[in-house]
Amino acid sequence: MSLRLRDRIEGDLVIEVAFTGASLDVGDRAPADVRRAALDAVAVETGALPVVMHQVHGATVSVTSGDDGPAPTCDALVTTTPGVALLARAADCVPVLLADPVAGVVAAVHSGRPGLAAGVVPAAVERVRALGAADLVAWVGPHVCGSCYEVPAAMRDEVAALVPESRSETSWGTPALDLGAGVRAQLAGAGVRDVRDVGGCTRETPDLPSYRRDGDAATRFAGVIWMVAP
Repeated sequence: MSLRLRDRIEGDLVIEVAFTGASLDVGDRAPADVRRAALDAVAVETGALPVVMHQVHGATVSVTSGDDGPAPTCDALVTTTPGVALLARAADCVPVLLADPVAGVVAAVHSGRPGLAAGVVPAAVERVRALGAADLVAWVGPHVCGSCYEVPAAMRDEVAALVPESRSETSWGTPALDLGAGVRAQLAGAGVRDVRDVGGCTRETPDLPSYRRDGDAATRFAGVIWMVAP
């Protein structure tokens, strides 16, 4: 199996989520044949059409039906179409998945440091609610932890001024950011009560890609969410 850490919820539609590991490279820097093979594997295991974003560390949200042509430039992707698998790719950033199985709407969100500061997660929550979502479930995927994500003190202060919960310190005593804590705080502030933390620090987990650990050699994994008929 190429998909791991799976979960499933049921309503009028069945919604499934999973995360890929180091065995699949879905990153933009991957050779075209490697990336295509990875997306084909996701298609086989989900039975759905994989859709990726051209991620730019912003707060733009796009809605897709899966047949919209080239990957949209955004950091949150939303669909109401069953049979479409949305991917949020990461190598230390936080992949966040959102779902309401009764309303039949799901989203995949890429929240790195700039996206956290820009509020991409609250923007995605607002968009799915505009499409009818009410009782949302959120999954917070693996990401670099607050004890490992060292940043300059000025950068920490800048982000923490916007999202105080993100302020952290590394295990070796230097300024850091806790992106996961920041995302969870934003979800709580947006009224999302059912938040499922998948766990796992990418830098400390050998079978997950990490830019902080591996630099330019890092591949990309993804959080994947899709809807199927019950």
